[in-house]
Amino acid sequence: MPASTGPSTATASGGSIPYRPALTLLASLFFMWGFITVINGALLPHLRSVFVLDYTRTTLIESVWFIAYFVASIPSAKLIERIGYKRSMVVGLLAMAVGALAMVPAARLASYELVLIALFVIASGITLLQVAANPYVAVIGPPATSSSRLNLVQAFNSLGTTLAPLFAGYLILSRSKGGVADGEVVLTAAERYADAQTVILPYIIVAAVLVLLAVVIARFPLPSMHNASRRATAAERKGLSLWKHRNLVWGVPAIFIYLIAEIGVANLFINFVSQPNIAAISHAEAARYLAILWGGMMVGRFIGSFLTHRFPADKVLAVFAIGAFAAMIVTTFTSGPLAMWALISVGLFHSIMFPTIFTLGIKGLGPLTEEGSGLLIMAIAGGALVVVQGWLADTYGLQLSFLLTAVCELYILFYALWGSKPTNALPDLQPETAA
Repeated sequence: MPASTGPSTATASGGSIPYRPALTLLASLFFMWGFITVINGALLPHLRSVFVLDYTRTTLIESVWFIAYFVASIPSAKLIERIGYKRSMVVGLLAMAVGALAMVPAARLASYELVLIALFVIASGITLLQVAANPYVAVIGPPATSSSRLNLVQAFNSLGTTLAPLFAGYLILSRSKGGVADGEVVLTAAERYADAQTVILPYIIVAAVLVLLAVVIARFPLPSMHNASRRATAAERKGLSLWKHRNLVWGVPAIFIYLIAEIGVANLFINFVSQPNIAAISHAEAARYLAILWGGMMVGRFIGSFLTHRFPADKVLAVFAIGAFAAMIVTTFTSGPLAMWALISVGLFHSIMFPTIFTLGIKGLGPLTEEGSGLLIMAIAGGALVVVQGWLADTYGLQLSFLLTAVCELYILFYALWGSKPTNALPDLQPETAA
């Protein structure tokens, strides 16, 4: 974090507890949900061979994951209101641990349906963490540096997404028959059952880490968030409408559509690059290249942070959207290493999209910022529609299915150039200053 944020003894709003130790601990939450989310993407080709799935049923696994964002967002907000942010974070971590442990019987029984249930539970826990941690990070320190804090913890999220494919590739794909085979392989029933068992140890490790983190957060003196400011702004919301703000109205579908693009690329990456006409490598080797894609997102966020400090955020977003569109066209209509590296480069161009769209979407909402933020977080459920790309891959071919991603990039370009312009902007509310 930049030195301008103040000394390490700076306190959280309304409290006497230093916020930097709390921020360090919260960064681990962002790391873990990024790590676990991407493990699932790396697992898709593995589960595809274990359960003999077509692309539609393969991407349905990820769709179930993102459906949880839509289903669990409002209950998560209600739970936070009832038990508070700290306890909600603990509940979210424990829910994720329960889902991770459910992968053990799912593997023992080789049950596709139980895998879907386990992943839904994990995703519901992550949704609770998202709803709790994002606003918490924004308010625990000085208001002027809230953006810096969010960018910092998002970098840790990207670190988790970068390391996850390596973890999955080493402990799962490299230990399975389907994972070390060149391209697609037809496994016997015994080989498929043996491959299913390889997920047990990794998910037990993940569950243990989640429980440990829950215990640490439960015992850590996190700064409290007071309800006074929320009650004070409730009266100001009367007579105001979210739908008068163009940047939010077009921003919600922008988040929704962006998630289709991001998740589609990540989920089908390993299957795509392992094809004979692309890189002709094993799934385990392809997982290492997937780590490069996620690493590009981490690097891109640092670059984007630098650029958006010097140029308007909407202009930077437009340039990145054009770059992503060009990369997807190259991916779709070329072959060999060029197509593979074009797809990898999309990670760099996607890097700034979610945080930049989110920031542009809530600009000028004033006392409506909380409601607008909630809608934008719920729009993460757009990742569930990756099943559409799975259907396109089955119907027209895997490579041509990436034209859907290219169309998504064009919508992001539209949002950057026109949809993100605020209308009926209200004065931004200032949270309580640090004590």
